[in-house]
Amino acid sequence: MGFMMIYGYARVSTTDQNTGFQITALRAAGCTTIFEEKRSAIKERPQLELLLDVVAEGDTVVIYKLDRLARSLIHLLSILERLRDRGAQLRSLTEPINPDTAAGRMFLQVLGSVAEFERSLIRERCMAGQLEALRKGKAIGRPYKLSLSERNEVVQLVDSGIPSRDIAHAYNVAKTTVLRLSYEAKGKQQRNFGSIRALL
Repeated sequence: MGFMMIYGYARVSTTDQNTGFQITALRAAGCTTIFEEKRSAIKERPQLELLLDVVAEGDTVVIYKLDRLARSLIHLLSILERLRDRGAQLRSLTEPINPDTAAGRMFLQVLGSVAEFERSLIRERCMAGQLEALRKGKAIGRPYKLSLSERNEVVQLVDSGIPSRDIAHAYNVAKTTVLRLSYEAKGKQQRNFGSIRALL
């Protein structure tokens, strides 16, 4: 095993475009190399991918807070699995996620349970919306540009209150696509105001 590295990861948010506080805290925690995401994009995080590519056995990835790292619980568990496969650990400066402690293991188990529940709810909403559409004689539509997991993420982000315009930009789709996915997941019909707007 070579020299163990302590990496930091910082990311701006939609409301806070400055990572200065995060970086200060990460340096104080002993991070020698910090990967800084300077865009608040939900889908594309090139610095995170670079970090996950270079991390090695015995290394530690330090973050200030979980919501700076992952876009959802499902995404977080995926990152944790990738780190575990490489023999690396994740440390949050504000949350107990140390897998070497009983509290940390319990926290991760709770996260896993909540993520599974979250997946079930999203799946149920999507299925309910599709069944309702079929009952009304509507076609499900042409193939989506987004994968099933990405469509589920879009629905979750809409439910969390993130503006549909920002979600559409992050996933490189039209705002109407985001709204349609949300309506379908909830079994509702999207309203068409096109003809009304044309008169204004």
